[in-house]
Amino acid sequence: MVLSAVRGALGFLSRLPIGHSEAAWDAFAATPAAFPLAGYVVGALVAVPFLAVGLVPAPVVAAAYLAGVVVVTGVNHADGLADLGDAAVVHGDPAERREAMRDTTVGVGAVLALGTALVGLALGALAVAGLPTLAAVAIVVAAEVGAKLSMATLACLGSPSHEGFGETVLSDKRPRDVLASVAAALPAAALVVPAATVAVAAGPVVALLLERWADRRLDGVGGDVFGAANELSRVVALHAAVVAWTLFDWELVDWGVLAWTRW
Repeated sequence: MVLSAVRGALGFLSRLPIGHSEAAWDAFAATPAAFPLAGYVVGALVAVPFLAVGLVPAPVVAAAYLAGVVVVTGVNHADGLADLGDAAVVHGDPAERREAMRDTTVGVGAVLALGTALVGLALGALAVAGLPTLAAVAIVVAAEVGAKLSMATLACLGSPSHEGFGETVLSDKRPRDVLASVAAALPAAALVVPAATVAVAAGPVVALLLERWADRRLDGVGGDVFGAANELSRVVALHAAVVAWTLFDWELVDWGVLAWTRW
């Protein structure tokens, strides 16, 4: 069941050629913990460019990371962020905002949301590329797991705004179901304490803030909110992890184990 759920999650969260069967989808929709579990796979793939930290210039690593995110995850979640950006600038009731999200025309809200997220992601990747190799890889993986944990948090705590993906994933979920998702994300949080811990924790924080906003502005959570949570959480996680790293002194020790000492 869990393996099938993870395959289904990868089929939805990435462009990998797996998890597209109906059985995998049903298992994924019923298992919120599959979100962060799939995040490990996605995170490991997009973190590959950071193995070259110190060998090539940091901007090159950051650019390769951005390309990797697009290649591995596609544009579905970015499209959700764009739709949410258009909804955010609408002066009207929730129904009018949801209508703006369905409009195929790209508005100024979408451009601003995507542009800000892209710049934020590029700057975050550039900052991470300035860290030691093992720390950089760990933080990128943790950020991806945290981004997926944000979606799991929405799946367990949100209420659907309308029929669609959100309703399918949100149905029959209870708030306590999020505990399994948190447990699945704990290994990523322990990779580099506290930087990776902060990266993972950023996901639920963003999800709770976004869920509160969506309840007021959209009457609940839909598929676009899930996509936006993923994109925004990734950006916040990278920056938060770098800030956490800079507040401590770190040194690499034998076998790649990272230890820190407070100044």
